[in-house]
Amino acid sequence: MSWQRIRGHDDLVQAFDQVVRRGRLAHAYLFTGPPGVGKRLFAGELAKALLCEGPPGPRLEACDRCPACVQVEAGTHPDFLAAGRPEGSLELPVATVRELSRGFGLKSSRGRGKVAVLDDADDLNDEAANCFLKTLEEPPPRSVLLLLATSADRQLPTVVSRCQVVRFAPLPEGLVAELLRARQLAEPALVDRLARLSGGSMGQAVALADPALWEFRRTLLEGLTRPQLDSVALAQAWTRFVEEAGKDSGAQRRRAALMLRLLVEFLDDTLSVSVGARPRLAEGEDARFAAEMAKQVDPDGLLDLLDRCLEAGVQIDRRVQLVLILEALVDALGQRIVSSRSV
Repeated sequence: MSWQRIRGHDDLVQAFDQVVRRGRLAHAYLFTGPPGVGKRLFAGELAKALLCEGPPGPRLEACDRCPACVQVEAGTHPDFLAAGRPEGSLELPVATVRELSRGFGLKSSRGRGKVAVLDDADDLNDEAANCFLKTLEEPPPRSVLLLLATSADRQLPTVVSRCQVVRFAPLPEGLVAELLRARQLAEPALVDRLARLSGGSMGQAVALADPALWEFRRTLLEGLTRPQLDSVALAQAWTRFVEEAGKDSGAQRRRAALMLRLLVEFLDDTLSVSVGARPRLAEGEDARFAAEMAKQVDPDGLLDLLDRCLEAGVQIDRRVQLVLILEALVDALGQRIVSSRSV
């Protein structure tokens, strides 16, 4: 049945089943965990199970056949509401929260209560979060509100205190590889590498499977290990690459962050080569790039490069202007590499 689509979170499925059987379902839950580990999918399956009109047994489970299940799946059920950050917006606007709260406060159309899912809760600004408090404090009867976020630390304490926090752990590396193979989402030769890079996030693994990322990664590594390093041209190339993701700033930031992730992994492997340890990922052409970089930059210098990359990652997350981040990052990397060569 429906829960078969949820992989790696069997303990949470069982926990919700027990809570519902005991009549102890809370009115609000804050789902936290890394992006791409299944929080949104879990919320959808939970909504189906709660609103299902023909459950197959005593367990919390959807039949996947009744009109309610079909409508929840299609996003047309009158008692199922979902909202998130609009495309192109950097925050969850208060208007979106007000609309969700208004619909959530109406009487249940089908008599089985209401379920609302608020995605991107990390992006609630203070005004939107405060607007949401009344809904959290006075929810309608037989209603469940599900907030999806990466961390409780990124929410207002007043929001966290009114929710039960449910933590989603990263998926096992082997499960990510299995899912990639089963769904044919990546080249077979790349599957194990993507699973190692994913950090336990299926969403991250799928995003990293984009061939364009690996093509530009090669361009970036060639540029960084070239005898005459041109920081300006490399920064411009990286900026063009992220802009090719489209006009949506969120898509551009995600692409920049993914490439930064690949660069960090490369530098980490290069550090392993530099100290005589076995790298996690470097093989073939990558091994050549790592060996070349290790000759040019000593371990302390590589640690400095890694620190600078991590700082850039924080800046991307905080929505500093992308072109400034990339120009400053590549310039800093270039200066450190060139100064190491001259020693």
